Amino acid sequence: MSHLPPGMLNSISAPWPFMKWGMDIVGKLPAAPGGVVYMLVLTDYFTKWVEVGAYQQVRDIEVRDFIWKNIICRFGVPKEIVTDNGSQFISFDFRNFCDKYAIKLSFSTPRYPQANGQAESTNKTIVNTLKKRLEAEKSQWAEKLPEILWSYRTTPRRSTGETPFSLVYGSEAVIPIETRLPTARSENPNEEQNNLELSFELDHLDERRDRAALRTQSYQQQVARHYNKKVNIRTFKLHDWVLRRVFQNTREEGTGKLGPTWEGPYQVTDIVGRGAYKLRGLDGRELHNSWNAIHLKQYHF
Repeated sequence: MSHLPPGMLNSISAPWPFMKWGMDIVGKLPAAPGGVVYMLVLTDYFTKWVEVGAYQQVRDIEVRDFIWKNIICRFGVPKEIVTDNGSQFISFDFRNFCDKYAIKLSFSTPRYPQANGQAESTNKTIVNTLKKRLEAEKSQWAEKLPEILWSYRTTPRRSTGETPFSLVYGSEAVIPIETRLPTARSENPNEEQNNLELSFELDHLDERRDRAALRTQSYQQQVARHYNKKVNIRTFKLHDWVLRRVFQNTREEGTGKLGPTWEGPYQVTDIVGRGAYKLRGLDGRELHNSWNAIHLKQYHF
């Protein structure tokens, strides 16, 4: 079977800051002080600003509290949150919480992290940075999180050409090196001049954000062109029969690596877009969630 991607890459973006956030859970990680082993990560699609919480467990109550304290109370109510189909994200209580604030919940396809590319990209950056910083002291990751987030927020992102900090606050943060080296704003502080420069920065913040949006769009197009060159289109029609890839947690107990790699057949009952399909088994039972074409293949009786 071909290992080429079966569908075109569909990038997700947001037209203004804090409108859309990508949300994901990272873990289990090595147990840190306090017994925390998970990170709850939310990233703003526009500014690339990231918020992270460390937890012993991530239930719907932890997710609700984190969004209320760290997103809504600081950046306003988002229009949309993109996440996977984890039980804490699809629970009745969490859906009610989102309904209360008119937050749209969008779910990515299971086993297909590209569908929530912003969260996936942020998670990869944070985890890789933690690995580099910690080396042998893996259990200290929670203590290093503020330092990692500071670095992430004050480093220009490739897609926007700007730091998340500047797109949020309208000016660059004072970084540690500036406290030791002479710079214009640290050596000659002048309240009147500083106010004028800050007013100028804020007056041009919309222009900076517009440029960042254009750079993001251009960057996404470049990535999509590169990705789509390798695409081997695989589509299914309503009522087609398909097999679904078997994953470790769905593999029959005791079969190990010798077990089947595909299961089914399943019938396609709905095409939900972006290469994702709803499926129904031979027993008439609808499968939870939608499944991406990358994990399906045609079945012939």
